[in-house]
Amino acid sequence: MTIISRIILFSVLLLIDIYVFQAVKLLSRNLGDTPRTIIYWGFWSITAFTFLIILLNSFIDLHKISRPFAVYSVAFIIAAYLAKVFIVLFLLIDDLIRLIRWVVSFFQKKREVSEALQIKGNRISRIEFFSQLGFIVGSIPFLSMVYGMIRGPYRFEVRTQKIKFPNLPSSFDGLKIVQISDIHSGSFMSAQPMKDIVNLVMKQKADIVFFTGDLVNNRNSEMIDEFKSILKQITAPMGVYSIFGNHDYGDYVEWDSPDEKLANRNSLIQTHKELGWKLLLNEHAILDKGGDKIGLIGVENWSSIMRHNKHGDMVKATSNLPEVPFKILLSHDPSHWHSEVTPKYKDIDLTLSGHTHGMQWGIEIPGFHWSPVQYVYKEWAGLYQKESQYIYVNRGVGFLGYPGRVGIMPEVTVIELGKA
Repeated sequence: MTIISRIILFSVLLLIDIYVFQAVKLLSRNLGDTPRTIIYWGFWSITAFTFLIILLNSFIDLHKISRPFAVYSVAFIIAAYLAKVFIVLFLLIDDLIRLIRWVVSFFQKKREVSEALQIKGNRISRIEFFSQLGFIVGSIPFLSMVYGMIRGPYRFEVRTQKIKFPNLPSSFDGLKIVQISDIHSGSFMSAQPMKDIVNLVMKQKADIVFFTGDLVNNRNSEMIDEFKSILKQITAPMGVYSIFGNHDYGDYVEWDSPDEKLANRNSLIQTHKELGWKLLLNEHAILDKGGDKIGLIGVENWSSIMRHNKHGDMVKATSNLPEVPFKILLSHDPSHWHSEVTPKYKDIDLTLSGHTHGMQWGIEIPGFHWSPVQYVYKEWAGLYQKESQYIYVNRGVGFLGYPGRVGIMPEVTVIELGKA
């Protein structure tokens, strides 16, 4: 982060705090001196802590000092300022009303109208109702995010999906696939959740296992030996296949040289081999069962979102692919499906993706399915269909940034293929 961008960020955060502090003063005005002083100190302490973390993170990698402190401190700051943004929205409504009232009072000379508008001299008082409502509404995302950090990150769910295809070879009727995605090993605080994931995967007794990208946050060093020894326990009769996600390339951190970044990529490729996973980098494989064959294509990350990378090459991945009646594509980013797969590759029957995490925050109840991420990704969690083509978007088993889950739980997917 440059000095200018840091100054801009500090200025924006400080303006938010100054604005919100006006409501804090209003709502605490009737308290005694001691509780009011405690509230004031507590409020500005959060601001000071935020600035300190930003400054420290600009010069040192806090994850190397204490990963839990780095992850949870940033998450707390995000939750706090998200709450403040909601408060600001209500204060803006209040200020808009006050502006309208001031304009009316300025042009209205009659005394009774002035009294009806509650004018005190030349000033219009802030409406306490909006300040209270702002704090109430702002507390909802804050408390839900705190709860999500305590209860949500490791509440793994198994989601089962049956999909039927008329062109599925008979030998593959009933094929059980387990899909996991977005492990983000650098976010795990201990090995136990990783063990829980593996136990859950192996309980499903799958014919084949697919991992659809983002093994790490940025660096292969996140895959410590203990994590490797756990994940290599994932096995299946037809093998375990994997692809890279956008975070597996190290594109979001600074490297001392291009060679160092390339070495990180090569070491991550080696890690997949050590796990016993067959990594497909713009490649394909033929799955054989009972004499029947289907195609499996693994493409590197390809996203229609500008800030994400486009390493994927479908032409290369499908080059010299034998003629088979059924094809499965592993592609990390679901935006690839509607941007390139469905328009150009009509013979891809099923695409398996991850990436979105369902934003780790949303609502999923019978009949209602919502997350803010849906305004960025058309396909963001679960099964989608376009004509005869399907995509399943896994919600991920890990987390990134926010160390929690609210409403969108971490997922192990079981997909059973059937012949229509």
